[in-house]
Amino acid sequence: MALTLDQVNRIAHLARIELAPADAEKTLVQLNGIFTLIEEMQTVDTAGVEPMSHAQDLAQRLREDCVSETDQRQTFQKIAPDVEAGLYLVPKVIE
Repeated sequence: MALTLDQVNRIAHLARIELAPADAEKTLVQLNGIFTLIEEMQTVDTAGVEPMSHAQDLAQRLREDCVSETDQRQTFQKIAPDVEAGLYLVPKVIE
């Protein structure tokens, strides 16, 4: 798929990018090069290749799932302005 200069100018207009004629020519060459590379990549037979989530085989180091803080709910409920049945009450702001 090759772009034309008119298409590049139309894309620039839609993106609200001002392109000088010389820059439009340069952009046309670059975009056509990118599309050529994509077409080459699409011709590669990838049947039987398992998809990867990352380019490198990495594993996330996970920490042990354990409680690190003490339960301070009662302390926070005592200093709250308004509490009912263990819930914090806030003033109505939208009517």
